[in-house]
Amino acid sequence: MSNNQFKRGELYSVINGMATTAVARRLQKNFRNAGLEITIEQWSVLYHLWKEDELSQQELGTRTFRDKASITRLIDNLEKLGLVIRVASKTDRRVNLVCLTDAAKPLQQMTYDLANQTMHESLKNISKEEIEIVKNVFQRVYDNLTSPDLS
Repeated sequence: MSNNQFKRGELYSVINGMATTAVARRLQKNFRNAGLEITIEQWSVLYHLWKEDELSQQELGTRTFRDKASITRLIDNLEKLGLVIRVASKTDRRVNLVCLTDAAKPLQQMTYDLANQTMHESLKNISKEEIEIVKNVFQRVYDNLTSPDLS
């Protein structure tokens, strides 16, 4: 019998969810304190566009793990802020590409610095070895649950 029996209060997804929420709230607070009026969700879209500009809405949804309605709403709000524009694809008129505007580009380094600050705050008093263990465990959990062998 496995020694990984469920015990109340030890469900890893709950613990991970609590930590994830705490990090997201701190990052949002750090954004606000720096005068940035973007949400963490909006930042996640910008982050992927900074890595590779001119992505389709569908690809952005995939990369940010959001459904079609959620990614559409995020892009609508980023357009209202003047940070992105939609452009019809030259190769497929059914596809809208999302492109960064000049106004979004200066935010990249500032938000990266705030994200690094937030990670530094969240990982205080945690050794590199402990961080590697957690990363490896969560990667293995992910791999276990996304394996093609899993039915």
